[in-house]
Amino acid sequence: MPLPPLLPADLVHVLAHTRELWAEARGQSFFITGGTGFFGMWLLESFAHANDTLGLGARATVLTRDPAAFARKAPHLASRADLTFIQGDVRTFAFPVGQFSYIIHAATEASAKLNDEAPQEMLDAIIGGTRRVLDFAAQCGVKKLLLTSSGAVYGKQPPELTHIPEDYLGAPDPLLPGSAYGEGKRVSEHLCAVHALQHGYEVKIARCFAFVGPHLPLDAHFAIGNFIRDALAGGPIQINGDGTPLRSYLYAADLAVWLWTILFRAPSARAYNVGSDSGLSIREVAESVRTSVGGSIDVQLARSPLTGIAITRYVPAVDRADRELNLAVAIPLPDALQRTTAWLRSEYLALHSP
Repeated sequence: MPLPPLLPADLVHVLAHTRELWAEARGQSFFITGGTGFFGMWLLESFAHANDTLGLGARATVLTRDPAAFARKAPHLASRADLTFIQGDVRTFAFPVGQFSYIIHAATEASAKLNDEAPQEMLDAIIGGTRRVLDFAAQCGVKKLLLTSSGAVYGKQPPELTHIPEDYLGAPDPLLPGSAYGEGKRVSEHLCAVHALQHGYEVKIARCFAFVGPHLPLDAHFAIGNFIRDALAGGPIQINGDGTPLRSYLYAADLAVWLWTILFRAPSARAYNVGSDSGLSIREVAESVRTSVGGSIDVQLARSPLTGIAITRYVPAVDRADRELNLAVAIPLPDALQRTTAWLRSEYLALHSP
């Protein structure tokens, strides 16, 4: 079943906040890994909208494991003349011919299951993929490369640190197999910084936290996606814990604004947290989803909170992005949830109807 395009209001929002940035991309070529995932879908649709509206004459080549499957999922993108889809694994893909001014490396195995069960494969996918992209960057004439990194590079956020800043020097525990994702992203950042300095292009680092919006998987390890799935199915919303951990969620239209801005405007080799700084408990997130979907839906906790236990957090400080790039959260979570559920509802109900 083909997925619907993004909401027109979201595409208008992205372009309204990035319009002046696109002039340098006129007539240029982009290479994008991870272009068919959650981040990638937002990047491709907003790229296509900017290209059409501004008459940029830009082109993008997109790496995907299965172009045919993507064409079935998003025929409105697969059929566009300004988008070319090539098949390949990010670790071994054949280099496309030609010059590419911009590279966005957004391919990531962001799978908690893979991280827990096969950490060596996780590391190989992240580091091997980054090395291959950098080998391509060395020969394609790239001017600017964006790496979508992760807040996981900071390791466990101390409970006394309400918002984690870019200059926090914590790190994942290298002796824990579950640190594979965070360690892989740390190595990727370092590889990019060294390579860009050696070859004379700009590298941009986006340390991404948690998000919500159309195309977010509803059956992965993303709590808010699972809550939306439960709510659309009529409930109950299941919380696999005590509901006390603090998280924050940036709407995907804002995410696209931030990523394009970082690619075009950020200084080279300087990291920026990407996310919302408005922390909510997991239970509050579940209740917000319930309110957005409406109806009589229960929220169920797997266990009751314990007293005297420090609350875990995963909430970024975004002062640097605000101060240096004029980036801000424009779409609050209640509005983000309404937009997300409106986009998902018809698709989800059609797939799960008797």
